[in-house]
Amino acid sequence: MTERIVIVFNQCFSDVDGLNTRLQGGQEEPYYRPAGDRAAAWHQVEFTRDYAASALHEAAHWCVAGTARRQQPDYGYWYAPDGRTAEQQAEFERVEVKPQALEWIFSVACGMKFRVSADNLDAGLGPSEDFKRNIWAQAQHYCEQGANARGINRAVRFARALAQAFGRPHPLQADYYHLEDLE
Repeated sequence: MTERIVIVFNQCFSDVDGLNTRLQGGQEEPYYRPAGDRAAAWHQVEFTRDYAASALHEAAHWCVAGTARRQQPDYGYWYAPDGRTAEQQAEFERVEVKPQALEWIFSVACGMKFRVSADNLDAGLGPSEDFKRNIWAQAQHYCEQGANARGINRAVRFARALAQAFGRPHPLQADYYHLEDLE
């Protein structure tokens, strides 16, 4: 499954005359490397080991990032590791709504189960109910806006290509996403 996700992403976005971006697994930690950040002439979205969910999550971050962010290592964002304070966790949840909503859509396109990631196991803080509700609302918004949603054209392209590759229906249908399904 993960190999197919990588192939689909690279078919959509690796053209040197286009976005010149590749998805690459096998890493210990996810990271985004713009072209020129290393010897390669392309941008690279790196995900953890061969985990399909990590591939979809990192692809979602790339889809959310604007042009200026995609020129910076790891999009120029902060990252507090596992063990965040409640305040840091609240900020994490605020910035993770859009990428996790897209990850959910990509998961549906692949026929995979989606799990909300609070990414803070050491602190014992799971995803808040507000976080889940916000992810659900964002997924609904993406479905309602479809290809006309500002800033998600790459995400729509990827979601459609995934659905085609996995023999699934078009994933941007609001009735596929239910708040009670979020764990």
